[in-house]
Amino acid sequence: MTFLKPCRQIINKIFIFFLVLLPFLAIAEGLPDFGDSAGSVVSPEYERRLGKIFLNQVRHFASVSKDPEVESYIQSLGYKLASHSDNNEQPFTFFVVNDTGINAFAGPGGIIGMNSGVILNSSNESELAAVMAHEISHVTQRHLARQFEEASKYSLIQTAALIGAILIGMQNSEAGAAAIAGVGGLAAQSQANFTRANEQEADRIGMQLLARAGYDPRGMPSFFEKLQQLSRYSQSAAPEFVRTHPLTTSRISDSRARAEEFPKDEFTNTHSYDLIRYKLFVQTSKTPKESAKVLLQALNENKGSAKESLPIRYGLAYAYIGNLEFARAKQQVDYLLKDDPDDVAYLLLAAKLETAQSNYNGAFAVFNKAYGLYPDYRPVVMAYSKALLDVNNGKAARDVLKNYERHHQHDLESYSLLGQAEAMLGNEIETAIIQSEYYYLAAQTRLALDKLTFIKQQYKIDYYQEQRINARMEEFKYELELEEGLR
Repeated sequence: MTFLKPCRQIINKIFIFFLVLLPFLAIAEGLPDFGDSAGSVVSPEYERRLGKIFLNQVRHFASVSKDPEVESYIQSLGYKLASHSDNNEQPFTFFVVNDTGINAFAGPGGIIGMNSGVILNSSNESELAAVMAHEISHVTQRHLARQFEEASKYSLIQTAALIGAILIGMQNSEAGAAAIAGVGGLAAQSQANFTRANEQEADRIGMQLLARAGYDPRGMPSFFEKLQQLSRYSQSAAPEFVRTHPLTTSRISDSRARAEEFPKDEFTNTHSYDLIRYKLFVQTSKTPKESAKVLLQALNENKGSAKESLPIRYGLAYAYIGNLEFARAKQQVDYLLKDDPDDVAYLLLAAKLETAQSNYNGAFAVFNKAYGLYPDYRPVVMAYSKALLDVNNGKAARDVLKNYERHHQHDLESYSLLGQAEAMLGNEIETAIIQSEYYYLAAQTRLALDKLTFIKQQYKIDYYQEQRINARMEEFKYELELEEGLR
């Protein structure tokens, strides 16, 4: 069975990159030298703040996956690879874009996005990890910052145009090529050469990360060869990754030769990789009925062991739930739980089956077990909290989320749920404070500050609330000054 589909371009995000470009127009001539060569143009701190703006715009213009299990898997993969980097101080944010085209990209501040199409079209986990390792290497080697430095050799106008071309080209090669052509022959040629050097270095460093993290370095040339084969059918239909990360025969040969220098070992996919791949297949299919038909056929044709059928059954159960075929879904869920009654993915699937039928007594029986086994696993916390809110049990939902925040930082989703819980309990002040934190995480610092000002003006707050609010207001004001400095 294959997940290969006709590739389509990721939605045009030119607006994102011009937003990121604007700060550089203001600061290109006045940034201090922070030591390393790339730091003379843009410091890690500036990159971090640019990354916040960049990520906020990606969320606005692209369909970013909000599935906690998909998020947790790609973050786990990314952090595992990044932990083997020589630059352990670099923060990262990993996410999946709901796009079946094959592409991945690195933005400022360690922001790394990957299309669901990369996961679907990978043949094994080492191929997927290879794409991630390549993008991580672009960040750790500070290629974006060094491209800004290279651009600074030209006039301010050329610099602005070239930086814009770089950023546009990350996601839309045709638009990027047109922008680079407009800069002028010298600048364009320099940028082209610089990009080739970056790609070669990202391949080399990325392969080292693969080996250190326990993946097969041969996954990199293997995935490159697959992309090259897809490109041969039609250049216009070539995967977006090929257009933004140019592949040549010599580059593929070089990566193959480097990979062969590493010892040959047996590599197997993780259980999570197989499950997430089938789950994404269902999510990206035109209809649940269509995906169920494909997966049922794959299950009937499965010639491997019963273990090899488990991921197919997992995806099939999700397809049946989406098509409201609950009896058929239960058959697959029961089969999976019989194989492993404590598997967290199977438990979450079982709970989803119950909530889809509004059988919350059955759902909470599953959630109680899952939460008892995995109290810090974000997908369990999010799903459990949502179910509690569905039955108007705001107190229990808040308790679950408050316990989670003891050891984990909140994100947009958890703040949204916590805000709902506090509102359900009638805690207006806490709800408003959480809303301000939500705005801040969404890179809307001005709104976050205005919200806290509103709270102080409109509500009667106690001493401890006032101290909390005042402290956060000072932090937000400082952040806002830095953000306005970028602009």
